[in-house]
Amino acid sequence: MERRTNRRRSEEKYVEGKHLKLPELKEAAREVNLGNDYIFKNNIPEYPQPQFQVSFLKHDTTAAGLYGIRQDGGFRNPYGESLVWFSLSVRNEDIEAAERKLMEEKYPGMNGQINLMRFATSPAFSPKSRLGHFRFTFPLEEVLKAYSQQFCSGGQPVMRVLETVLHKKEIVYVVVVHSPDDQNFSQYPLLAEDPNAVCFFRDGSFFWRSEAMCETHRYKLNKNNNSLEVEEIPIKCCPFYVWDNVAIAFHVGEEVLKFDVDQLRQNLEHCELDSVTCNSTDNLTPDQAEELIRELWSEFPPGDLPLHTRDDEAPPPPQPSS
Repeated sequence: MERRTNRRRSEEKYVEGKHLKLPELKEAAREVNLGNDYIFKNNIPEYPQPQFQVSFLKHDTTAAGLYGIRQDGGFRNPYGESLVWFSLSVRNEDIEAAERKLMEEKYPGMNGQINLMRFATSPAFSPKSRLGHFRFTFPLEEVLKAYSQQFCSGGQPVMRVLETVLHKKEIVYVVVVHSPDDQNFSQYPLLAEDPNAVCFFRDGSFFWRSEAMCETHRYKLNKNNNSLEVEEIPIKCCPFYVWDNVAIAFHVGEEVLKFDVDQLRQNLEHCELDSVTCNSTDNLTPDQAEELIRELWSEFPPGDLPLHTRDDEAPPPPQPSS
């Protein structure tokens, strides 16, 4: 396990070329004497570890990022780097399907229900955002098709296991997507179709077996004889733990992953900021966020948009309509 400082000046630990499951990640952390109180907690109540089949990707951004996306007609890295980042967007129906699969495979014939929605309390499942007020949610098929046409000459993109990143409370499993002609990532293993892996790709979907889906553990899963019971934990006793998610990084170099302007608008919505955020530039009301979307997609021709493409160069928030 190695250490680095990210662009937000926070230290993160990472292991290249592997998606480490929780026991392996703990061992890697012990080997470097990592002082992380969360990952080493041993009083965490039992919780489910389902496999989600996900066919949507999301990209959260600030007002500044939204200006840049509208101006560019798509997504690029505004910091001079080569990767455009999305994450898995798990819908309610994906959670329900994962619960049915979990009951069939791990708890066959047992009475009771898990009600997996109650355990999905980490930011990976939240409608709120830690990055900004604006969220693009695309069908995975649309993103892969656009990438294939623009960066792979219509060929199949290559997916590889890039790394596992450990923050204080967050685990990020990163998959890199690149052109078949691009040799920059040839040292990383291909994303193999392995049902036991944390993440793999098959038939147009990502399959993600979450190692830590709760963050705040408000419920405990109990198995008594042939029955499953979910026990509610008093709020003052709810333990906090690490939580995990999957990031999909598309290699675009200095180019833009483009989408039709209407396609961008159809897949865009404003969202509420989480209580914990990674930026301090946005503080918009829902009306202000909606007003900015309307302005960018109706009043400004693309060539006349003000240039704001970095999250730390946000324009002033629009005034709400009278």
